[in-house]
Amino acid sequence: MAETETPQVPTYEQLREKLREVKDPEINMSIVDLGLVYDIQYDNGDVLVTMTLTSPGCPLGPIIRGEAYAKLRELPGVKDVDVQIVWNPPWDPRTMASEDVKMALGIW
Repeated sequence: MAETETPQVPTYEQLREKLREVKDPEINMSIVDLGLVYDIQYDNGDVLVTMTLTSPGCPLGPIIRGEAYAKLRELPGVKDVDVQIVWNPPWDPRTMASEDVKMALGIW
């Protein structure tokens, strides 16, 4: 009797670490460290990312979305990715960015 293969399910941390590889091209810092990623959900192979951009007029939004999609698709167990860009709450680096990013951006 053959064992059935258990499908691989990435953890929240694995998904988050993969998104850390995506950088905002203008600032050259990780979207995770910048605090742009608000939520990551995994459901049966589908990943839903809720994130924002540094500004509503950011012309690089499609590039960042595409990179997030491509990076997450590299993970075993991920079949599809939906990256939702939201504007609420508005991004505020003083409260949402990591300490390293705040130092690099000169935010005290």
